[in-house]
Amino acid sequence: MHQIAPMSEDQMAIKDAVAKTIAPFDDEYWGKTDETGKWPEEFCDAMAKGGWLGITFPEEYGGAGLGLTEAALMMQTVTRSGAGYSGASAIHLNIFGPKPLEKFGTAEQKQENLPKIISGKEKMCFAVTEPNSGLDTSSLETKAERTNNGYVINGRKIWTTGAQRADKILIIARTTPKDQCAKPYLGLSLFYTDLNRNKIEANPIPKMGRKAVECNTLFIDGLEVPKEHLIGEEGAGFKYLLQGLNPERVLFAVESVGLGFAALERAARYAQERVVFGRPIGQNQGIQHPLARSWAELSAAELMAYKAASLYDAGQDCGAEANAAKYLGTEAGFTACETAVLTHGGMGYAKEYHVERMMREAMLARIAPVSREMILNFIAERVLGLPKSY
Repeated sequence: MHQIAPMSEDQMAIKDAVAKTIAPFDDEYWGKTDETGKWPEEFCDAMAKGGWLGITFPEEYGGAGLGLTEAALMMQTVTRSGAGYSGASAIHLNIFGPKPLEKFGTAEQKQENLPKIISGKEKMCFAVTEPNSGLDTSSLETKAERTNNGYVINGRKIWTTGAQRADKILIIARTTPKDQCAKPYLGLSLFYTDLNRNKIEANPIPKMGRKAVECNTLFIDGLEVPKEHLIGEEGAGFKYLLQGLNPERVLFAVESVGLGFAALERAARYAQERVVFGRPIGQNQGIQHPLARSWAELSAAELMAYKAASLYDAGQDCGAEANAAKYLGTEAGFTACETAVLTHGGMGYAKEYHVERMMREAMLARIAPVSREMILNFIAERVLGLPKSY
């Protein structure tokens, strides 16, 4: 099964180099992380050593200065290797998470933090979602109150990935009450600061899949933040967050497509080898057709994702394409993983063949970071001109 999106020689070289970097991390490695919940430290170290964590950041900070297309190729290669979201989520945040810092931070903030993030010396987490607000970011309740030296933050966050090992936290909090703002999304500010464990309690959330990359509920009580740790202007934090939404959707799309292809390849191999009633099950159209259909769906979603990435890299609007790619990619990825499980029959339910792990991880991307329904709302309103439904 070959890559559908056309690649330049340089992009092909990136894909091959990433594949070489992650080759030592096989199904056994990822199965063990899924079983134990141990963070894939060796994998992250290898990606950092290869210089991949800074693929989209300027060379002056130790990055590669490449675009979303190259980042997408990298992340799709990771999931397609069999690493799935256990691998992708361990490094995903490094690709575009620090972008608000790069785009809106001071020269001092960037020089102090970006090289450490890119080299893997400094680990960060991103705290946005809250228990009572969900996707309604304008209703965030975490507050950052001004002091003589900066701010004090109090509140709760949920689904914060990697907080158990993070040194720093990128956090959004309300600095001006919502009822005092001209628009609901104003009055939110973004901070990049130390994750002080005396002031932040991080509790892992037991969940369906991707056990090795934990998500947390954060309880923040009296976190003191120097004014120098404010990113950009006070009250403009939501605008800064918007910068990363489309790239994030594209990455989730290609990651899901890669995971779907990984499951599909294992299913096709099993269908060739498994003999029942004197013939390989892959000779039966009842097995062939669902696999072929998944290949077509994954390939189409892949093209949409790389179209969105190319538009983004060209500085053009890609909102509709990025959202459509996320919808199509995550749906096709899950369907391919489900089909792979069913192709294996009873053995698909066994951990031995790894497709059950892939199906559990594929469910994640259908929900996060934005639901299918909100994506369809966006396309209905922004592309088709229909009235807002919520």
